[in-house]
Amino acid sequence: MNVTLHAHTNSQLYCIRYDPIKPAKPVDPKTSLKPLAVSKPSSIPFKFNHEYQDEEKIKPLHFGQESPKKFDLPVVVHRSGTILRYFWDGNEMQLVSVGGVSQFSIWNFSSFEDGMKKVGRVCGVAIRNFFLPREVNENYMEYVKWKFLHRVFSSALQVLATQAMFRAIGMGYSRSLPSAAALNWVLKDGLGRLSRCIYTASLASDFDTNLKRVRFSTSILFSLSIGVELLTPAYPAHFLLLATIANIAKQISLACYLSTGTAVHRSFAISDNLGEVSAKSQIQTVCFDNVGLLLAATFNILFRNNQRLLAALPFVVYPIFSTIDLFGIYQSLKHVHLQTLTKDRLELIINIWIQHRYIPSPAEVSEREGINILSSKGRELLPIRVGCLNPKRKIPRLSLMTLRSLKDKDFYFVCLENHSRGSRLKDVRILDGSGSYAHGILLSMREGAQTTDMITGLLQACYIREGLLVDMSEWENVLETCDLSDSAYEWLTLMRESKKRAEADVSDMVEKMLGLGWACRNVLLSAREQARYSFLAD
Repeated sequence: MNVTLHAHTNSQLYCIRYDPIKPAKPVDPKTSLKPLAVSKPSSIPFKFNHEYQDEEKIKPLHFGQESPKKFDLPVVVHRSGTILRYFWDGNEMQLVSVGGVSQFSIWNFSSFEDGMKKVGRVCGVAIRNFFLPREVNENYMEYVKWKFLHRVFSSALQVLATQAMFRAIGMGYSRSLPSAAALNWVLKDGLGRLSRCIYTASLASDFDTNLKRVRFSTSILFSLSIGVELLTPAYPAHFLLLATIANIAKQISLACYLSTGTAVHRSFAISDNLGEVSAKSQIQTVCFDNVGLLLAATFNILFRNNQRLLAALPFVVYPIFSTIDLFGIYQSLKHVHLQTLTKDRLELIINIWIQHRYIPSPAEVSEREGINILSSKGRELLPIRVGCLNPKRKIPRLSLMTLRSLKDKDFYFVCLENHSRGSRLKDVRILDGSGSYAHGILLSMREGAQTTDMITGLLQACYIREGLLVDMSEWENVLETCDLSDSAYEWLTLMRESKKRAEADVSDMVEKMLGLGWACRNVLLSAREQARYSFLAD
């Protein structure tokens, strides 16, 4: 088909002229490589305002019948807030504005009020397109709102802290020593970056498995570092020590922010537009930080004639600004709904599946798990741990039976373990000295195990815990007298039934998880949870 495009700059119309072509050959579904995609009709109420609307009504066409001279086509496009529809005027195809905000007709209004509304809509669309990605989750706007609060007050505090450090090293005074000041500044930056490398290397896996907790805890650390910097004018002799401590905390917080940023942005991208979401985030950060800079500059202008008040200002605003800053971070993280699976997140999904037979959405799981600032691992009854057997802990006899029964086709095993040395299995209800339960369930994965094996193993471990907790008093006696054949038979029966239920449920559960947007390709594990065992055949 020969197509000629005509663009009229002084009109709303985009014209496309093409030569007549023969009717397209129908697609044979048997030989077609792609299934035919059916799109939903647009539900937008259009108000047609072009001159061809009332000239001729659209009638159904039959083969061989001559088409009407002018008619609307059932194709609508959205462009920069404007709704455009294709129209055939008898000679050429045109793209006509039928709704939304038209950037070509801003000044075609009957009254000043109408014009201001149109200008406002145009500005709103422009600002929205500048700050926000096109396709993101519905919770993104709440996240940006709290991010604005956090970045503004954090930026203002950083400006005030930097001014305080300049005063501490004597910048702007006649007695200042530029070379000494530069040396101190370089030393504190160098030590801070070294600490950042050490921190990033030691906690690399925690950025995936405990993203929200690590990010909020480092945000608290960052806020405290600003407070330390504000103290430098009061103790100028200890500038290097205080500035180094503050910079180490800042570098650690920066490392966490950069390491977790991609995962946060990915949670909002719904059409693989991760690059766009990241770019818009940088724009937001720069603009919000500039607002904070303007706020700090306003304070400096207001108190420029009173140096004493200006020096005391940071100590007055610090507790207020830092509280607002941390509150904004906490609220913004609550609107981050991660779709990746971790051991704790998967265990929470499985527990809901066992109790209610449904899969929660990422938003539901995010609300249930919260920020989890103080880790509560091991505080529940019979906690499940992923890893390898610890030889320093006492292994129950039934666990030895499980290990002896391993086969080459098994890619994981589940057994009981003690959390403290020498504790008895009948004390499973008793807390040890650390405040956690003395016994738990161990899931150990084999080298080469797939994600499905991991999900199946954790599902079986949860079913075992459910069976043990149904009648704990009876199982206490079973576990204590495990050398008897009857007790061993009961334990092996529980293992066999739980594995059978897990293998029967795992396919249905994974399918429903994928339907809700969960990323089931991998289960993110910490460094200790990544430990694997190898099977040695006799």
